[in-house]
Amino acid sequence: MVPTDGSVVRPISRGLTLRALVIWCILLPFIRLSSGAKTRHFKWEVEYMYWSPDCIENVVMGINGQFPGPTIRAKAGDTVVVELTNKLPTEGVVIHWHGIRQLGTPWADGTAFISQCAINCGETFHYRFKVDRPGTYFYHGHLGMQRSAGLYGSLIVDVAEGEKEPFHYDGEFNLLLSDWWHKSVHEQEVGLSSNPFRWIGEPQSLLINGRGQYNCSLAAQYSNTNSSQCKLRGNEQCAPQILRVRPNKTYRLRVASSTALASLNLAIGNHKMVVVEADGNYLQPFAVNDLDIYSGESYSVLITTDQDPSKNYWLSIGVRGRLPATPPGLSILNYQPTSVSKFPTSPPPVTPRWDDYNHSKTFSNSIFALMGSPKPPTSYDRRITLLNTQNKIDGFTKWAINNVSLALPPTPYLGSIKYGLQNAFDQKSPPENFPDNYDVMRPPINPNSTIGSGVYMFGLNSTVDVILQNANSLSNNVSEIHPWHLHGHDFWVLGYGEGKFSAKDEKKLNFKNPPLRNTAVIFPYGWTALRYVADNPGVWAFHCHIEPHLHMGMGVVFAEGVHHVKSIPNEALTCGLTAKFLDKNRG
Repeated sequence: MVPTDGSVVRPISRGLTLRALVIWCILLPFIRLSSGAKTRHFKWEVEYMYWSPDCIENVVMGINGQFPGPTIRAKAGDTVVVELTNKLPTEGVVIHWHGIRQLGTPWADGTAFISQCAINCGETFHYRFKVDRPGTYFYHGHLGMQRSAGLYGSLIVDVAEGEKEPFHYDGEFNLLLSDWWHKSVHEQEVGLSSNPFRWIGEPQSLLINGRGQYNCSLAAQYSNTNSSQCKLRGNEQCAPQILRVRPNKTYRLRVASSTALASLNLAIGNHKMVVVEADGNYLQPFAVNDLDIYSGESYSVLITTDQDPSKNYWLSIGVRGRLPATPPGLSILNYQPTSVSKFPTSPPPVTPRWDDYNHSKTFSNSIFALMGSPKPPTSYDRRITLLNTQNKIDGFTKWAINNVSLALPPTPYLGSIKYGLQNAFDQKSPPENFPDNYDVMRPPINPNSTIGSGVYMFGLNSTVDVILQNANSLSNNVSEIHPWHLHGHDFWVLGYGEGKFSAKDEKKLNFKNPPLRNTAVIFPYGWTALRYVADNPGVWAFHCHIEPHLHMGMGVVFAEGVHHVKSIPNEALTCGLTAKFLDKNRG
């Protein structure tokens, strides 16, 4: 140790120095505890129950009798322990902690057949992980289409004790956005897996914190449709959650999208929003009138309540990127002490036209990392290009990446790679590119499309570039929006572009201040360039966050440094070949 005043410290004796070191090692855990980090315990039961998310009673998947599930609130550095019991009568369950990187705990990522086995009926699984960074996150089911069934909730990580956010606010609200169908997820799954193919259709309702209205509108008086005015007392399960504010204050809105299908746009009447955080990473603040948010994304925005305090104002979400057949979701910004029963005097904000992609791209291209944020490495060790196409395989409609549609094996990759069980999944590495002569503007003709379970293996701490390439679908002149989510990491979004990515596009990439995200969108007929460092030992899903698309095979699996993963709890590997391996080694 060298003092800052330039003086020299000389140990009195070697023995005393060692004794001091021993004492320091003993005290160190207690010193860390005094910093404020805590272990937060939760005991949850997942079950089906009757609920009325949009005023129509239906069956939802809830936690401890709640829909959406309970909000987890912790501070950066805390450890979260969730004791999860499966009370579903006939199916397994897992929960993914969306945006939490699971540093050192890849088995707790909550991805069925990638990081763990499904939790069987009546069984209990213990998730234990550290929330290392503040931010707006959420959790959701990651088996089948259980997110569509309502298995989701918020996960908010505040700054550590003694730390401050780089912006000021007087209060905050948490908005978890979702879409809702009246058709059961089991019926949806069967339709997606059928020949002929049966599409799930557009959602019946949009929900804000699990609340929406079907067959009536809060703003019927402004509608040119025949919708009737909702007659709600305020205590119904579908009654909107009111945002109660005081005049001339600044509020933080934490907004996350757990939608199964819909891309959304959020706006508040007469109020600008300043975007300050995305996916748990701080941004250069910028002001917008409305906010595009895709499934899997989260944002924090600041609003200032500087409007006429004698009025209330609409908060509205509407569908983007698909021809909307779902009415907007609404809530009210209530200026207190004005009565909440006093409806806004103006109609709700109008959602930009569903196919106004220039509006969407302007927003995405306005997102830059806050000064001082980590910058990407200047070069990459490996680049893969992932072509997103819709395919026919043996008559069944699938989504595929480089002509391979993902089908997860019955043995979790994390265990099979860790223990060298080579028969557990396809050993051939998936394709890293697609033919140069492929025309992304034409409908795909892919006679060589296959179903596979291969893994992209990356060297630990290597820098990986991923080019997401969009293309035409089986329906001519239709290219869909796909939000891609990476587990276990954040990536830098280096840029977006039109058409097929080529060498000339390299000059367009942003290495100065690209935002760190865990979810990024590819626009129709376009590309998105990402860069990340494979520095988190484990096996990680990378997939389209649209629930039916993933169900139809739109994903890949990344692995890195699995031999560095320390002991994996046996309860994570009690299925497939890992179960047999563990039984054999017990004997």
